[in-house]
Amino acid sequence: MERRLKIIADNKIPFLKGRLECLGEVIYTDPSSFTPLLVKDADVLVVRTRTRCDASLLEGSSVKLITTATIGTDHIDLDWCGKNGITVRNAVGCNAPGVAQYVWSSLLRNGFDPKTDTLGIVGYGHVGSTVAGWGRKLGCRVLVCDPPRKNAGMKDVDYLCIEQLLHDSDVVSIHTPLTYTGEDATYHLIGAERLDMLKRGAILINTSRGSVVDNNAWREHLAQGRTKAIIDTWENEPEIDRGLLSMATIATPHIAGYSLEGKQRATRMALEAIEDYFGVSLDKEGLEKEYRDPEELATEEICTSYNPFVDTNALRSDPSAFERLRGDYDYRREPLCR
Repeated sequence: MERRLKIIADNKIPFLKGRLECLGEVIYTDPSSFTPLLVKDADVLVVRTRTRCDASLLEGSSVKLITTATIGTDHIDLDWCGKNGITVRNAVGCNAPGVAQYVWSSLLRNGFDPKTDTLGIVGYGHVGSTVAGWGRKLGCRVLVCDPPRKNAGMKDVDYLCIEQLLHDSDVVSIHTPLTYTGEDATYHLIGAERLDMLKRGAILINTSRGSVVDNNAWREHLAQGRTKAIIDTWENEPEIDRGLLSMATIATPHIAGYSLEGKQRATRMALEAIEDYFGVSLDKEGLEKEYRDPEELATEEICTSYNPFVDTNALRSDPSAFERLRGDYDYRREPLCR
């Protein structure tokens, strides 16, 4: 590569500084400071979910590559970028074991017995399949709903309809992307009607995107005292529903996947996207390699590795600190890496 690049990077992405400067000018900035003027002559954007990448930001810019250090891409207008020659890369599966750690520590601390209780997984991508895989290693019966995979003819598991899964599961854990259009759109996938399909005493967990569950309906449902909620992702973040916060069994500031190893994987994958696109080599020393499923898991090891009630107490003590608690989070170690 002969030409020097201009790269704009989110200053909250850890382990990134010092690794891109060999390519040219690198500007690290707060997510709220990504403006059309700032990115106009940039070649690369390195972002997280807090930066909306669409025509309002990118029209008329020289951006060629957007790499997001996240699994999700709902903050990026993929159609617009594709039509305007902008390549988008995400960090597929980077935080899957961190989310599995969060889900399973939360469940085990709330009396879930993998030997007798049933876990329902909605969304069987990298994260959902990892959460399910941990459950099976713990001896749990796992049910799965994923209409796109079922419609594509996938035969890896027995795919159920969501109504049956809600009816038959002691816990339902959501791991879908947030989509607004199409037959399998996930916006408000779980609303009042489907909340009422849950078993009495069941737990609904959302670690995907806040708007996959209708938060107003969820608040009203929880007020009836029939089911429990574990909530990490919320509608209208960071201005979250205080009533929902008070009624949830566990309530955290969108940090389910915030493991040290997960963050390292995300940064490594962002760097690899730049390497692939521009044909360069970057320093990735010390960054976690690709996750591999463990041969064995122990419930005690999972619980010891993370206590979600610490993060719940912090958020309840100061709900207005949602972004600070998230931005300054002390990344935990995954149980298999301790």
